[in-house]
Amino acid sequence: MPPVIGAAAALLGLVAVLIAVLGAVLPGSGAESGACQPAPGDSVSDIPPAYLRLYRAAGEKYGIGWHVLAAVGKVESDHGRGTGPGIASGRNHAGAAGPMQFMPGTWTSFGVDGNHDGRKNVYDPTDAVPAAARYLRHGGAPERVRAALFQYNHSRAYVDKVLRQARAYTQGGAQAETSPAECAGAFSAALPPGKAAAKAIAYAHAQLGKPYVWGATGPGAFDCSGLTYAAYRAAGVDIPRVSGAQWRHGPRIPAGREQPGDLVFFNSGPGTAANNPGHVGLVVGGGKMIAAPHTGTVVQVQSYRRSTLLGFTRPAAHRRAETRARGAGR
Repeated sequence: MPPVIGAAAALLGLVAVLIAVLGAVLPGSGAESGACQPAPGDSVSDIPPAYLRLYRAAGEKYGIGWHVLAAVGKVESDHGRGTGPGIASGRNHAGAAGPMQFMPGTWTSFGVDGNHDGRKNVYDPTDAVPAAARYLRHGGAPERVRAALFQYNHSRAYVDKVLRQARAYTQGGAQAETSPAECAGAFSAALPPGKAAAKAIAYAHAQLGKPYVWGATGPGAFDCSGLTYAAYRAAGVDIPRVSGAQWRHGPRIPAGREQPGDLVFFNSGPGTAANNPGHVGLVVGGGKMIAAPHTGTVVQVQSYRRSTLLGFTRPAAHRRAETRARGAGR
């Protein structure tokens, strides 16, 4: 194969791999504005608008994809429209109640006063939907969503049915309360500067939904600099462990010239300063980054356009790092 054609083929292959890896955005926690969840698909028109708002709000609060909650609501009660026993009143043959079909003991433990009226009403979707999100989170979602759904209903057929419905809700590009353009922009087809950056982004994307734990570098949890450190380590690039040292490691990139794969730093958090940023994320394009924000949140997609933005660096630009990355990919 001629060298030019071979290089072009390799470039197209890298673009294809990156687009395939970044094709689906997993849920964030919503604790920071700009967290990106999957845009509802064509079949979202099946969901009553009031229920869709509840699914999205509960998903953001508890770090569960709205599409999973909506799929549970569809399977359990057709979003409250089912006519069977136990949905609007009473209980079904198994003893479950409400639009999300809670057993009495589970509701006692996980019921939520979602509308803050002083009551936890299993028949009220404003209480039942966030309770379902809370229960799924307790069961291991989003990292272990199959296990969480199996805990919700001890049937593998049920788990498969819910996940099929969840996938249906994320296909296509219908309207959503959060602009689909914002989410799509976070994963543009712009090619990062080299294989190392592409691999770092792919690694970080695979960690979406995992919890923030201070000092953690994976695989089950991360803090902000632990995520960027692990992402570039997976790409065969050595960078320092903590955000301040990563900032000084450089090289610096002027604002407006940042590219996917760059690190973005913030002068935020106690004890931070212009030469010692306290927060870092990985640029993925469209003004978005993948980051592990703080305790109580999960790895998620966020906007990096905020007042505390300090600047950008490009770890993949280090000659030695790029050499290692090329060798690691052989």
